[in-house]
Amino acid sequence: MDFKTIGNQRVNPVTYTAKIIQKDPFVETHIGTDSQRVGSYINYVTAIAYRYPMKGVHYIYCKHTFPPNKDNWSRLWFETERTMKIAERLSHNLPGIRFEIDMDYNNDEGYMSHKLVSSAKGWAESLGYKVNIKPNKQIATRAADHHCR
Repeated sequence: MDFKTIGNQRVNPVTYTAKIIQKDPFVETHIGTDSQRVGSYINYVTAIAYRYPMKGVHYIYCKHTFPPNKDNWSRLWFETERTMKIAERLSHNLPGIRFEIDMDYNNDEGYMSHKLVSSAKGWAESLGYKVNIKPNKQIATRAADHHCR
């Protein structure tokens, strides 16, 4: 996945994250993906957000456009796969890194995404990651949502 800054500078997510943590070891790191149907395609955006105590949030992101999935469940599950791919990449290359995974799924049974909560959250938690589901913190997925449209 090719990541870039808001200023459109291409960055390596592992190197970039390592530099951020080195500068501020108290930064909270969040990873999340969101998707949006746009015309006959689907935009997927994965964001790595860095939340600085009392200073705000900075993030990098990766955007790709794909042909549509057959159904919403597949579209949403692909969000989890993209998030887990970058989470594993960071974990493998930055041993000891702490981060949270933000999943754009809802605990409320009235939403279709609720059906994925136990599987997606279970996958991430089985690897030791802390997971945020709506209505809890959604730092990275909010950044991703901003770039999906």
